[in-house]
Amino acid sequence: MKLLKFGMEGPHVEMLQLALLRAGYNIKGANKGIDGIFGSSTLSSVKEFQKDNALAADGIVGAATWKKLLPYVTGYLRYRIRLGDTFYKIAKRYGTSTQAISVANPDILPNNLPVGAVINVPMGFYNGNKGVVYGEISYTWELLSLFIEGICARYPFLEQFTIGNSVLGRGIYCITYGEGENSVMYNASHHANEWITTPVVLKYVEELAKAYAFGGDVGGYNARELYEKCKFYIVPMVNPDGVDLVNGYFEKDSNVYKETKRKAAAYPDIPFPDGWKANVRGVDLNLNYPAGWEQAREIKFAQGYTEPGPRDYVGSAPLSEPESAAMAEFTRRNDFKLTLSYHTQGKVIFWKYLDFEPARSFEIGKKLAEVSGYSLEITPSASGYAGYKDWFIQEFNRPGYTIECGLGVNPLPVSQFVEIYNDNEPLMSEAAAVI
Repeated sequence: MKLLKFGMEGPHVEMLQLALLRAGYNIKGANKGIDGIFGSSTLSSVKEFQKDNALAADGIVGAATWKKLLPYVTGYLRYRIRLGDTFYKIAKRYGTSTQAISVANPDILPNNLPVGAVINVPMGFYNGNKGVVYGEISYTWELLSLFIEGICARYPFLEQFTIGNSVLGRGIYCITYGEGENSVMYNASHHANEWITTPVVLKYVEELAKAYAFGGDVGGYNARELYEKCKFYIVPMVNPDGVDLVNGYFEKDSNVYKETKRKAAAYPDIPFPDGWKANVRGVDLNLNYPAGWEQAREIKFAQGYTEPGPRDYVGSAPLSEPESAAMAEFTRRNDFKLTLSYHTQGKVIFWKYLDFEPARSFEIGKKLAEVSGYSLEITPSASGYAGYKDWFIQEFNRPGYTIECGLGVNPLPVSQFVEIYNDNEPLMSEAAAVI
């Protein structure tokens, strides 16, 4: 973890502020105290946290302080059972419940705790958010990794793996929920500056897991019934390097930042890094699939996107990029009955590719539009080629949809997260239930 000091800014500071808030330490400022600025309020909270945890209260967040803070990011800690412990005593100590501990440790018998065994203890938070996934914060691949670790520790019936790696070697994660025959796959953040879609699909899988464990509905459907009928594959961040670039993970003197900024200079009308949609090689991943790739190339070249840059460069060939190649191979290995690809802008659902109209695709699309309040439309011809949705429909003749969330200028502000999630939770449940 990065060493943090007073005066620093960026996504690591946002993560620090989230951990402090969850630990019960007040931070003044915008967005509930999460503003990415290590100012005087954050400094005071760090010192108070350090003092309360028997650390040197110097206000510098190094390895020892991060070790104490990380359970408030992941939402769980590892605990070694002592003589005389009970789940009730442990739950009271960490502000959680005996049921939550039982769910996280299905192989441990509550009435016969093995002394010395290490268990996962879900953390109770002071900010009222009982889940791990937090949507109103800048996402990075590192934060995503910690959140996935946390929800899988709380709900071990979830499975987590990588489907491949990015240009910089970051794992492209997938989480699965359910054991039914109807497999669906939801993906997000093909485009770097549309990263707000990552917490949308990630929160959804956590809500499914929570409702399965404790009982309840998600998006109007019973979570246990969905578990038995369907198998969800959630790929929350297809383009991790690009997301990290947009959200300030890379230092300005790093090779990645300098090289992408050099590419962006060829397109001076596109703001950097906020306007960056591509992977770090400058290829737009959602124009890199073999479904009318040649037409996409002709259209985008005519628009001036003839070389690697922030957006709309189709690449040297279809599936030239490790991220799109991983998605294609992953899709071929599975039997997805339906896919949703999450993007931002317009509150619209795009449902077909050229003349391909898979069975029930329009019918299902109308239902998705009805429950979300989004409109159902055909992709404009200038953007209607070489996307993942296009390729899935062409390759498998099954329903595939691009979901365009929110309104405004990308990247959308985190203040839109709650509305976007509330619109799309019923959509994601409906898509699985009706297939």
